[in-house]
Amino acid sequence: MGVNDSEQGRTVRTGGQTTRASGPRVLVAGASIAGPALAHWLRRRGAEVTVVERAPELRPGGQAVDARGVAREVIGRMGLDAAVRAACTDTAGAYTVDAEGKVLETFRADDDGGDGFIADIEILRGDLARVLYDDTRDGVEYVFGDRIAELAQDADGVDVVFAGGDRRRFELVVGADGLHSELRAMAFGPHERFLRRLGHVLAFYSVPNEYGLDRWLFEYQEQGTGRSALLRPIQDSTRAMAMFYFAAAGFDVDHRDVGAQKRLLRERMAGLRWLAPDILAHLDDTPDFYLDEVAQVVMDRWSSGRVGLLGDAAFSSSPMSGQGTGLALVGAYVLAGELAGAGWDPDTGFARYEARMRSIVEANQEIGRLNARSREVPGPDAGPRPDFAGEWFTELVGRAINGIELPDYADAPDSARQTGV
Repeated sequence: MGVNDSEQGRTVRTGGQTTRASGPRVLVAGASIAGPALAHWLRRRGAEVTVVERAPELRPGGQAVDARGVAREVIGRMGLDAAVRAACTDTAGAYTVDAEGKVLETFRADDDGGDGFIADIEILRGDLARVLYDDTRDGVEYVFGDRIAELAQDADGVDVVFAGGDRRRFELVVGADGLHSELRAMAFGPHERFLRRLGHVLAFYSVPNEYGLDRWLFEYQEQGTGRSALLRPIQDSTRAMAMFYFAAAGFDVDHRDVGAQKRLLRERMAGLRWLAPDILAHLDDTPDFYLDEVAQVVMDRWSSGRVGLLGDAAFSSSPMSGQGTGLALVGAYVLAGELAGAGWDPDTGFARYEARMRSIVEANQEIGRLNARSREVPGPDAGPRPDFAGEWFTELVGRAINGIELPDYADAPDSARQTGV
């Protein structure tokens, strides 16, 4: 990266140009979406940023994620609209079908101005992570194949011990390492204190496109069981992304035990109709399998001293909301802006970040819970299904998509503004 400490300040080589790093050293845990997005804004605000990722490299593929409303505005402010759209899935819409493939409902990507069931900006998680990484790698230090093993903070900074043996000191540390955040467990307590399980399990993986998919997504939901199968197109027309939902009753599989997860998926999907047997036939040769319980993270505070949390690590709304990526992008913009605007004082910056983000987070988490309820298996203990046709739901969606006014942070430093980029 080319970092040089001197009495005159730190200089960071960024994109072929040398600029003054006037802000603090910040360590970000996690290199999926929230971490690199935060690195983008921290770098522009003058911080010296290190991102540590336990995986040996960027993880490809993954679930299709969306950017709606104010999240699209953040992408524009990043200067990445063209790059993101070039990597989008270009999905035209979605069909729900019965077991024989007969279309029951149709949703189009231009419904609700591009903020509907299929968003105007829809991109595989891995593709968006690549766009963000390519944007930041010349001005941000990325450390792959390592993780935070220990940390201890005092009034002036945080001492970090990495699993690889390095010991370094930072002024701020931010966990953007997902639903099962190791940093959150270190700094705030056990996972169980903060996880709200929604009663479903989600699995997805890529398969050969043997189904003639062409810009349209198909979903089959089995009545009365909570099971569903979905196929969606991706940019690589020779492949497709498959997804399964099933009820989480009796779910007890470690999120890192892939073999056990695949066995469980086969067991729970046995007998599911439509194209499910053909999709499951590719389970052992897929390169990007993922399965986990659908859950939210609910916390009273997203910071403790000089350690903060962002994205799913702080406020996962679950895939049931369709807004986890949007919250990560918006949260990254707000967190960096509030910290820089507060002169990098963690107490003030983190508090302002939480105050701005809390309402939109809660709206998205409520949508996630409602969508989970709509998939519940009918039974004596099941509550009434949500009535999504009500005006109250339209207002809730409006708050979830556009429920925050983005400050300009005109008083905070911005290298892009200074250079005219």
